[in-house]
Amino acid sequence: MFLLHPPQVRELTLFSSMPASLRRPERSAWADANRGGAPVDSFLEGPVFDDQGNLYVTDIPWGRILRVDAQGEWSVVAEYDGEPNGMKFLNAQTLLITDYKNGLMQLDVASGRVTPYLERRNSERFKGVNDLVFDSSGNLYFTDQGQSGLHDPSGRLYRLRPNGQLDLLLANVPSPNGVALSPDEKVLYLAVTRGNCVWRVPLLPDGSVAKVSQFFTSYGPSGPDGLAVDERGRLLVANPGLGYLWVLNTRAEPVLVLRGDPGSSITNLAFGGADRTEIHVTDSTHGQILRATSVSYTHLTLPTKA
Repeated sequence: MFLLHPPQVRELTLFSSMPASLRRPERSAWADANRGGAPVDSFLEGPVFDDQGNLYVTDIPWGRILRVDAQGEWSVVAEYDGEPNGMKFLNAQTLLITDYKNGLMQLDVASGRVTPYLERRNSERFKGVNDLVFDSSGNLYFTDQGQSGLHDPSGRLYRLRPNGQLDLLLANVPSPNGVALSPDEKVLYLAVTRGNCVWRVPLLPDGSVAKVSQFFTSYGPSGPDGLAVDERGRLLVANPGLGYLWVLNTRAEPVLVLRGDPGSSITNLAFGGADRTEIHVTDSTHGQILRATSVSYTHLTLPTKA
């Protein structure tokens, strides 16, 4: 990766760590398949904030939805037979969950009740859904990753319209993961984990996609995971294999790297704080939430023209 200007590097700081009472250092079916059978006490993903400033995260191997309040206190909202990953709010009281085991599920946060939302396509089970994003018209874009990779580039990108129509947009992705939309919603960014890159997917007026390209290339043992776009149109890329959160400009050049402690697995992110400019990220290896304050994130010294 050749850069005219190296990115600034800043450290993520600890917001809150999962208490020992909630950790389960045991084997699980998920860890057997994805962590070589090693005991995994948790694996955090899917961060999303409610309007009261509470952060919700998923714990994939144990089928749990956890809430972390503004003071960093943890509680269990729901526990069920599933492998929840990404989350977004359908409304103030309902979370939509991409569940690797069950498809799309919905959670009533007040009661903790989890029910199916979309389990199958044409009576066929999904490979293993991963992450999701809504556009301003209510269209839901979500990824169906399964165990796809360069050996089996069969991961999918779907769009679920408000009228219930399900469109298959891509079916050739080696491990589709996080999704994010450009500010004008004309481009979808797609994390391709096993390809160690991010794809740029133009969304055409007729509902199709065309001229899909590779936007950003990373490196290391595990590629891009969760994505988000900030108010300036910069793409934020969680990179668990490096323990980095890349901040990319519109030319896919890294302008900032937010770095976790050695051994961190930075899987996903959400904007929080009073004005939604603080970044909170899931460190899945250590079972903790890290953050970058609005000051450290937004106040960048940009390089002068060469």
